[in-house]
Amino acid sequence: MKISDRVLLCLVPPLASFLIRLIYRLNRVEFVGEDVLRAFWKSGEHMILPYWHEQTMLMVFSYRGPKVNVLISESKDGELLSRTMRYFDIDAVRGSSSRGGRAAFRSLVSLTQEKVDIVLTPDGPRGPRRELKDGVIQLARLSGRPVVPMAFCCSRGFRFSSWDRFLFPLPFGRCVYAFGTPLYFTKEEGVERFRARLSQAMEDVHQHAHSVLEGHGVSAV
Repeated sequence: MKISDRVLLCLVPPLASFLIRLIYRLNRVEFVGEDVLRAFWKSGEHMILPYWHEQTMLMVFSYRGPKVNVLISESKDGELLSRTMRYFDIDAVRGSSSRGGRAAFRSLVSLTQEKVDIVLTPDGPRGPRRELKDGVIQLARLSGRPVVPMAFCCSRGFRFSSWDRFLFPLPFGRCVYAFGTPLYFTKEEGVERFRARLSQAMEDVHQHAHSVLEGHGVSAV
């Protein structure tokens, strides 16, 4: 490992965690639909929680449950993100569709036997943007767990010119975390119908988060 990489791995995670906390605290934040999650936690049932890759920046605060594991790629950026997550007491499963995917998927399947929720970005780490890959679908099929789509939006921020148009929220605005209706995979509908249903659910919860902002008289970035 290069010295420059080591310096980045030492400096970026604590600075990033500080910046994330600061931006979160300087915004007015609202949670919508979290009662769905709380009902599962109360009953001892655990979930798969997907969100689009572009919304990653402040998603660390979306989860307020007992225990969660997040799927993070094995890239250099993924290592930075994984180390940043440790500052929020969040464990990572490393791997993606493009690197270490099979091992990561086996780890996720094993995790479904434990009392832990699983968070992942079904269009990451390289896209296409907002397109569901097979991982979340097969995980729902094999585990029988409910899939609860979630979304984040904010009134102040800017987007990078990356493949996902990554969203960087800014302070002094409004943020909304929204959670959708739980979906279960059934053998009768099959993989492609479930993919279509989950894709629509992801879009619905995204639009719902936007409508909440609009109800406050502001638009989402």
